[in-house]
Amino acid sequence: MKLDIITLQAVQNYGSVLQAYATQEIFRQHGCDVTIINYIRENVRPENLLHTWSKGNPIKKLVMLPTVRRWEKVFGGFNAKYLNLTDKVYTTEEDFKNYPLDADIYCTGSDQVWNSKWNRGIIPPLYLSFVPEDCFKFAFSASFGQDKLDQQEIDATRKYIHQYQFISVRESSAKTIIEEQYGYPEAVHILDPTLAMPPEFWRKHTGQPRIKEPYILIYNLNRSREFNRYAVKLAKKTGMKLIRFCTRYDQIFQSGQSMLVPEVTDFINLIANANYVLTDSFHATAFSMNLNTHPLCVYPPAFGGRLKSFLTLTDSLQCHVKNYEDFDAPNRAVDFQKVNLILDKERQKVNDFIEKVLTAASER
Repeated sequence: MKLDIITLQAVQNYGSVLQAYATQEIFRQHGCDVTIINYIRENVRPENLLHTWSKGNPIKKLVMLPTVRRWEKVFGGFNAKYLNLTDKVYTTEEDFKNYPLDADIYCTGSDQVWNSKWNRGIIPPLYLSFVPEDCFKFAFSASFGQDKLDQQEIDATRKYIHQYQFISVRESSAKTIIEEQYGYPEAVHILDPTLAMPPEFWRKHTGQPRIKEPYILIYNLNRSREFNRYAVKLAKKTGMKLIRFCTRYDQIFQSGQSMLVPEVTDFINLIANANYVLTDSFHATAFSMNLNTHPLCVYPPAFGGRLKSFLTLTDSLQCHVKNYEDFDAPNRAVDFQKVNLILDKERQKVNDFIEKVLTAASER
């Protein structure tokens, strides 16, 4: 069965490319011939990326240039190696008018595909607007990244949502949005695709440990002096080395030993071999739990609900760093035996959803 998926694989973010890879692989395991639509938002196209991040400031442009070039190599290289992408790049709705509609089924993939704040507005192709209404459409672990949508957004996208045969979402809040705000019959709350793949799948990509001594890994997406000060104090209290996973070269001046824009597989390696992962990232938390590394989670100022939802699911709310004086967080142990059982059960839920979708599609 030929399956075409649109997702956010072209964002310069480790979690985004890994969720796209996981989505592709889980459907391949179910016998699908998978193609990832090479959709790239206008603001992150290679020719626009430097301007997007520098906001036209010539000094920032000079500072960001090495990082942007490195991003192209790291993320572009990973996607070229691991993803079955369309040859053509799609950005505007006009681009999609000539999209070859030769798949059996069409999927809106995971990550923050329906987050209008993250995406800087509503993007109709991410709702499969270019696919005729009589085609088979479904959503796989989609996310709004918000607890509630305003009515204007609901009104603008309702027609697209109701064209999906099946919808699964990544957070409990998204299930509420789909069922209560959109009035869609049922949304299934399932795992993020990176969690749907078991730890042994990811360990194949880890390689040898990069750091030989005990360490706390920092993966911080929202710049914060308080976060940095907390990390330094935490390292001193635990006596562990502080390793900072830097997503940009200018982060080299922050606390900890810098790992400057590592390869995508190093993201897995560094999490798998850490003693603790101090993070405000959903995917860093997800990989930590999946690989049985203790996460220390600081909820970000925006889109923090997905972190809380995941910690609640795994009965691990003790991993939440309550404030920047909460140095007891590493001592609040995670019951990984329990976490693993919960994730195994949730993976079965993912597989059941996929089987239900594919069975319904084959019977059309």
